[in-house]
Amino acid sequence: MKTQTPEPLPRRDAMLSLREVTTDTLGKILRLRVNPGQEEFVADNATSIAEAHFEPHAWFRAIYADETPVGFVMLYIDEEKSIYYLWRFMIDKRYQHLGFGHRALRQVIDYVRTLPKAKELSASCVLAEGGPLPFYKKLGFEDTGIDDDDERVIVHRF
Repeated sequence: MKTQTPEPLPRRDAMLSLREVTTDTLGKILRLRVNPGQEEFVADNATSIAEAHFEPHAWFRAIYADETPVGFVMLYIDEEKSIYYLWRFMIDKRYQHLGFGHRALRQVIDYVRTLPKAKELSASCVLAEGGPLPFYKKLGFEDTGIDDDDERVIVHRF
């Protein structure tokens, strides 16, 4: 019987890129998972990709560290109304605490900044122990104090 050896972790200084999800890469992206206990903070990637296919304003990418898929990001982009919303963001449990989330979200923010009339990137997050609000605040998001569907609205202004 052949034993599979686990893939080595990408190095912290790996080149990060945001790539389209393709037929060839879909399986790997669907297998990415957050840590137990974090599931309440972000939908799984299968749900996100399914929702994206029914929303014309959805933009989604896999996050790669060199050639290893490490996460997933999805935006709602309405250039006509200048609405830019971070809909989903996750880093797989194996690749958390390596700086990939911080660097990837910086890339997303830089991308949105280039879009027509972009003045801010908004998002929402669950306020709970272990939730992502401190992570987002480190990246310049501000807590608006506004709640929407049991989540706190946050904004990163350019």
